[in-house]
Amino acid sequence: MSDLQKRLLEDVVIFENKEARKTGAQSIAPDHSPRQSLKDQPLPARSAVTEADLQQRVEQFLFHQGELLDEKQWAAYIDLFSADGVYWMPATPEQTEWLDSPSIFVEDRRMMEIRMGRVTHPNAWSQAPQWGTSHLVGNVVIESVSETEISVRSRFQMMELRRDTTRHFAGAYRHKLQREGDDFKIALQRVDLLNGQAPFDYVLQIWV
Repeated sequence: MSDLQKRLLEDVVIFENKEARKTGAQSIAPDHSPRQSLKDQPLPARSAVTEADLQQRVEQFLFHQGELLDEKQWAAYIDLFSADGVYWMPATPEQTEWLDSPSIFVEDRRMMEIRMGRVTHPNAWSQAPQWGTSHLVGNVVIESVSETEISVRSRFQMMELRRDTTRHFAGAYRHKLQREGDDFKIALQRVDLLNGQAPFDYVLQIWV
């Protein structure tokens, strides 16, 4: 046996008969690994709907929502919500409620109208610079359907321009839509922002 073969048998870590030594954070908490948190996570559910017409109508509703935001048609956007509808952007993806936990946004229609009034006021200097957004919505999956409600998840990308600076936001939408004839109203829009914990030069002024 050559010297090289001996060294390989002694030192190469791919052999399972020598236990790998754990160092750093893993020596203190062996399960402290990004992979550990994903190990038991369920797979995303596939669409629960077989009606192509319903899928298309839900998609068109979400696309229209993005168009209203990009065109700054905020009154029409707020009107997409039911009377007791809520827009919610949790601080973390694990968050399940907003009453006892801090959120980035949690607004009913009245609070949304107050926000709209603030950003449209003549003295709203945050809106004075050139400012606009562009939304892309996709991966629309209808998770459940009943006679009165539809649960939908989707993905979004939003680019924001302010003066000569652009910011990019991305994440997942979850909608609970109430049926109103052939149309819908938003009972709950949850926005899980992928980069919600990132530092920003200025705060979000309007809905994502």
